Amino acid sequence: MSVLAVEQQLALIKRGAVDILPVEELKERLSKSIETSTPLKVKLGVDPTRPDLHLGHSVILRKLRQFQDLGHEAILIIGGFTAMIGDPTGQNTTRPPLTKEEVALNAQSYIDQAKKILDTNRLQIVNNLDWLGPMSFMDVIHLSSKMTVARMIERDDFSKRFSNNEPISLHEFLYPLAQGQDSVHLENDIELGGTDQKFNLLVGRNLQKERGLNPQVCLMMPLLVGTDGTAKMSKSYDNYIGINEDPNNMYGKALSIPDNLIYTYVELTTDIPNEDLPAVQKKIEVDPRNAKHDLAYTLVEMYHGREAAEGARLHFETTVIQKKVPDDAPEYKLKGGQEYRILDIISALKFSPSNGEAKRLIKQGGVSLDDVKITDVNYGFIAKEGNEQVLKVGKRKFALLKSD
Repeated sequence: MSVLAVEQQLALIKRGAVDILPVEELKERLSKSIETSTPLKVKLGVDPTRPDLHLGHSVILRKLRQFQDLGHEAILIIGGFTAMIGDPTGQNTTRPPLTKEEVALNAQSYIDQAKKILDTNRLQIVNNLDWLGPMSFMDVIHLSSKMTVARMIERDDFSKRFSNNEPISLHEFLYPLAQGQDSVHLENDIELGGTDQKFNLLVGRNLQKERGLNPQVCLMMPLLVGTDGTAKMSKSYDNYIGINEDPNNMYGKALSIPDNLIYTYVELTTDIPNEDLPAVQKKIEVDPRNAKHDLAYTLVEMYHGREAAEGARLHFETTVIQKKVPDDAPEYKLKGGQEYRILDIISALKFSPSNGEAKRLIKQGGVSLDDVKITDVNYGFIAKEGNEQVLKVGKRKFALLKSD
């Protein structure tokens, strides 16, 4: 159990949080936890709809880690059941449901990556398929009687879709109830979620009350804005920084975030101590460029270690500031007299996740050959024997094209 007093724990718990409902109950539970030497049960539910985690996901995972460090019991719920329903949260259309096989694969990938943040030696991992799956149709009807349609329509995304005459399937109403049933089953003290999960968290609180349980405290964290400075971080928007990202890419992407988001990233995605945050904020105000480099270094060090962070900083200085080709740039052999397409070379080097993404980069001027930008997606050339050219894709990927 934590030896920290209530107010000290609260200071850590409140870091970055948008809302805690109700905060007075949290204080009471922390106080009782200390008195009885009983850790609080803190729940976080995740639907493994995507196998890759980015810094946006890390915000809520880091909050769960903070509770672990304070000595409380962390419970990570893999939404094996709810992922097969499809949660429309934050979207205008329903999220496609997944198969059991897809859930299992994504869940394992999620857990493997979450280990970079959570202490798995002090983590209980459960799957809500274990208790939601066996429920009978009568159980579901009984559960659905606990909520009215009017209350469901209060949820923001439902109300917007209803106002726009967009369809809402009945099964979508069951998602908040299923998530709330998780809280009833686990009898947790606290549930964590993003601001888009507020309605669902409160449903869990109400269902616990219905069953005569102590209702959970709901803690909401913000949705991290991506590197574009506008939309929430998402692979779909290509504004993300993956926690498994190559160190050089992670460093470079961190430098691309707008200055007005530097402090938000420091507060939400790093472990820089609370007492150091005022000094960091002051540095951001007077020297945002170097403050951003500090952030980039910190992120790489957190996920890849100090040596990788040093290497990423040197790589950036070499390739971007000094505009040199890095020593570890791969060589790509060409045959003299043979014709090659830039698109095919990029694909062979695996410098882009898809041909579509490579074409987008080319059209936007993100590809160059010997410092000459290539804007034609069908651009090709005939290799000259003994020739050596530098291919640059994006801001940080280089290759030497050598013709024999």
